[in-house]
Amino acid sequence: MKSGWGRFLAGCVGVLVWVAPLLAAEMTILPPQRMIAVTFDDLPFVVGGRRDAELRPLSTKLLHQITSNGIPAVGFVNEKKLYPSGEPSAQGVAILEDWLTAGLELGNHTYSHASLNRIPLADYIQDVVRGEAVTGPLMAKHGMTLRYFRHPFLQVGKDAQTRAEFEQFLAGHGYIVAPVTVNSSEWIFAAAYDKAMQQGDAAAMQQVADAYVPYMELTLAEAERQSMELFGYEIRQILLLHANALNAAHLGELAKMLKKRGYRFIPLDEALQDRAYSSPNRYTGWEGESWLNQWAQTVGLRPRRVIQVPAFVRALAGRADYTGD
Repeated sequence: MKSGWGRFLAGCVGVLVWVAPLLAAEMTILPPQRMIAVTFDDLPFVVGGRRDAELRPLSTKLLHQITSNGIPAVGFVNEKKLYPSGEPSAQGVAILEDWLTAGLELGNHTYSHASLNRIPLADYIQDVVRGEAVTGPLMAKHGMTLRYFRHPFLQVGKDAQTRAEFEQFLAGHGYIVAPVTVNSSEWIFAAAYDKAMQQGDAAAMQQVADAYVPYMELTLAEAERQSMELFGYEIRQILLLHANALNAAHLGELAKMLKKRGYRFIPLDEALQDRAYSSPNRYTGWEGESWLNQWAQTVGLRPRRVIQVPAFVRALAGRADYTGD
């Protein structure tokens, strides 16, 4: 007959035998620890047919969604948008101030959203420098330095010489390139959303919003698959979004999806510490590509699969024939 101590030990062993498989099963279904930096292009705001005075309330709404979800975002500025009528826009400058006051960071997206592939490199560099005039002093006012540059259209140069010379300029001026690994046709959804809003069609707005997050989840899944193919692990992703009315209203739903997939929001500089971003990248060409596609083409792999935008979204945006990111 077992002693009381013996019966206790036997009971503990029995509990472990029963619980251990459950714990093991639970561990196998936990999502992986994923990390993502979220960036926004085309600040102060994508106009979408609105008057200048309408933009700051929408931007304030977007900033609330960013900060309430704990997203340490970087917003990339086209300073030309600050001059809708030849004079600096108080609303536009206030929006940039709001970003900095919220503890976020700004970057340079050129003055006019110029195409590196369509103008001489010297003119393009001047456009970059011109894009510092307002943003640089605002950053300094908040004790920050303008350090990130994002290529418009993700165009890094149509040939190796152009890419090399421009990257040399950026490095010499203290800029860090802000890559994009999760590129999408989010801007098509935003254009459709704006069109429905202009028409006062709340049902169409909701229909676009309902399609947006599932589309973005498919895009994320493809980026995850491609990073596994290229590097053997899921890299720290960098997501490109835009400062627009769609995200002002529905970024929270997108953030919820990302958290459900196991993502933690991290600053851009933390994402860039991933060793993947020091991998050889020799891509050049007319098309702007995500860095995952650039790395893939550098090593002779095919670019990622394009996730198709629903036909009704393309039609509402006036881009029925659009087929890719």
